[in-house]
Amino acid sequence: MAMEQDAIVALLQAALPDAKIEMIDLAGDNNHWKAIIVSEQFRGKSRVAQHQLVYKALNGKMDGANGELHALALETRAP
Repeated sequence: MAMEQDAIVALLQAALPDAKIEMIDLAGDNNHWKAIIVSEQFRGKSRVAQHQLVYKALNGKMDGANGELHALALETRAP
């Protein structure tokens, strides 16, 4: 099942309230997304640690065959 942009952004904003988030639907199917996320919470963290924060915010929505979100490319950085 595809996951709507608003649902993804809501999860991310809840965990990263200061974040500026840009979502790009890569395939036009609400199933292949790119998220560009800028948050002060990323400052001083490695790219892996930044991405771990994002995946934690998604509350298992990308977990295996049961996940609602099929593909998410990430670009993360501090302001």
